Amino acid sequence: MQPAQVDQFYARLAARNPTPRSELEYRNPFTLLVAVVLSAQATDVGVNKATQRLFAVADHPAAMLTLGEDGLKGYIKTIGLFNTKAKNVIALSAILLERYGGQVPADRAALESLPGVGRKTANVVLNIAFGQPTIAVDTHIFRVANRTGLAPGKTPAEVEQTLLRVTPDVWKQHAHHWLILLGRYTCKARRPDCPLCPVNDLCGFTAKTL
Repeated sequence: MQPAQVDQFYARLAARNPTPRSELEYRNPFTLLVAVVLSAQATDVGVNKATQRLFAVADHPAAMLTLGEDGLKGYIKTIGLFNTKAKNVIALSAILLERYGGQVPADRAALESLPGVGRKTANVVLNIAFGQPTIAVDTHIFRVANRTGLAPGKTPAEVEQTLLRVTPDVWKQHAHHWLILLGRYTCKARRPDCPLCPVNDLCGFTAKTL
């Protein structure tokens, strides 16, 4: 995809949704971090159902520690891998209190040092909570980037680096959300809705649906 096409690609997505936001529900940087950790191999809808009750009683690290691992499990047992996730959330809550005064750090290395937090999770938190122009590559973005020809790559890391290189600065802040929403609702895995896609004429996918 040529630079002018990339710019037009984002311009059309922006025109449809000027201020996209995460579909995960959160109250502050801490609850965002927890929600993203819980969302691994789970749906946003499923996570939101669990965290609606959870965040009403534990929306900061100290309250989460008071709840404890067993108490937390009672709120998130409907989410996949809840045992491991509960352990990680309690551990990261303790670290946030011990090292960062209970605040979520706006630093990639610090975030990635927390239990259960990888590059994708760190990118989401940095982008949404702190307004940094990061692009977190999940399965939706990986598919869209490769299928459309926007940023082909064999690994999420390769796609991320390509996206950061080809995406004009003016679009980077919201690129993550635009691409996720496109992949989730239009450029779907099994059968993309090409006729409804606002960028189908810019897309390099050769097997477009009619």
